[in-house]
Amino acid sequence: MRLGNSEFDKIVKKAIRRIPVEIRQHLENILITVQNRPDPEMLAEMGYPPDEPLLGVYWGVPLNERNPMEPPLYPDTIFIFKAPLEQMCDTLEELEEEIEITVAHEVAHFLGMSEEELAALGYG
Repeated sequence: MRLGNSEFDKIVKKAIRRIPVEIRQHLENILITVQNRPDPEMLAEMGYPPDEPLLGVYWGVPLNERNPMEPPLYPDTIFIFKAPLEQMCDTLEELEEEIEITVAHEVAHFLGMSEEELAALGYG
């Protein structure tokens, strides 16, 4: 599947609206950006090989690790990676669902949620 950037962005917005309010309410102060693929520097910094098929990543300091005396230097960002998502999905419905799961998972990282808490919300 290959979509234009505008069409993909519409699907991202639609997928975000599907996320339960318990998670979605925390997106207000998080930048969501779409890139075709993660850049090699990002993968290297995270300890992944250059061909790692990441669907998304949270980039920032999780809430439970923040120090009020040292605020984060950069805004919290969720990167959505278009090409790997398109490669793994056969239909627009699958794509929308995978984007929803990916964003919810990355928000959970921002919140410092455990994999168990995420699974309890249906995203594990």
